[in-house]
Amino acid sequence: MALNPASMNQRSNPDWLPAVTPPNLVLTGHRANVNAVTFHPRYSVLVSASDDNTMKVWDWETGELERTLQGHTRRVSDCDFDSKGKYLVSGSHDLFIKLWDVENGYKNVATFRGHEHSISTCRFLPGDARIVSASRDRTIRVWEVATTHCVKVIKPHDDWIRTALPSPDGRYLATSCMDHTARVIEIETGATKAEFRGHNNVVENAIFVPRNAVPTICELLGLKAGSISEDTSVAFVVTASRDQKIKIWDTRSSQCLHTLVGHDGWVHGLVFHPSGQHLFSAADDGSIRIWDLKTGRCMRKLDTGERFMSSLAWCRQTTGGGGAAENDGPEGQGAEPVRRVNVIASGCWDYTVKIWKP
Repeated sequence: MALNPASMNQRSNPDWLPAVTPPNLVLTGHRANVNAVTFHPRYSVLVSASDDNTMKVWDWETGELERTLQGHTRRVSDCDFDSKGKYLVSGSHDLFIKLWDVENGYKNVATFRGHEHSISTCRFLPGDARIVSASRDRTIRVWEVATTHCVKVIKPHDDWIRTALPSPDGRYLATSCMDHTARVIEIETGATKAEFRGHNNVVENAIFVPRNAVPTICELLGLKAGSISEDTSVAFVVTASRDQKIKIWDTRSSQCLHTLVGHDGWVHGLVFHPSGQHLFSAADDGSIRIWDLKTGRCMRKLDTGERFMSSLAWCRQTTGGGGAAENDGPEGQGAEPVRRVNVIASGCWDYTVKIWKP
């Protein structure tokens, strides 16, 4: 499953963008909508979560289906690997979060109980000792992995919370909600640091702008990067909405600084290019759009042939560092820089996963 050196070199060009062509691979096997996709941080492995109550483990190099994970009794809404790829977490409309031991044949080793309605998202917090989940029961819960105990319940919204995604330091969450708002929540206190109002429909996703993209965002907005006094990894948030718009927000003022317009459908997936120069978005108009963050313009559009696209992910595997690294992680100390492997995947409602790579 590990990539060979030649393949790694071909796929680590920091300027690579997917071509306007059909995907390199279309993974088939699910019997219902695909809701989420996540990459293993060290191997050429991708996991997809589906409305067919299963997750599937794929080799994204070959497109081979390696195994199907069964255990949930209703649709699986989200999944995530920890930073080392030892465990996989999944959340479902059956109200349960499950932990799977990757190194033990993906055995289901723990179940987290406590939510009272469908689970929307689940993520490992930095450090991998805790998991955060968001639910239709209007709560966010923080769980201790070792004990499966819920150690915190946060109620920042009065409606279905669509996502709750952590900041790189694990101190904050960016949340999106059916109430047309997004927020930044401090995990320790549950306090709202920023509230974003301006979308005219459900906010489907909210993510922090990674530290290496902040200078580009500042250039777009006409700001000086040095004018940001607080931690740059939580300075800006990007949101995607059913109103077909993507917005960039200032967490200090809660003001919308820029709106990206172009999609003709609900926008779901958001992911930053590892270089910090581009933003990718996936929507129900059947397209993935690549936005030039220096200008705010859509520079490329990938048509998938399927109108409903639920999710988007960039490969977490790296070259030059021997392991995984996120956009805000440190560079390696050797001569070769740490670079993310160039693979992007999208989950679709035509029951497939689509993959673009060099």
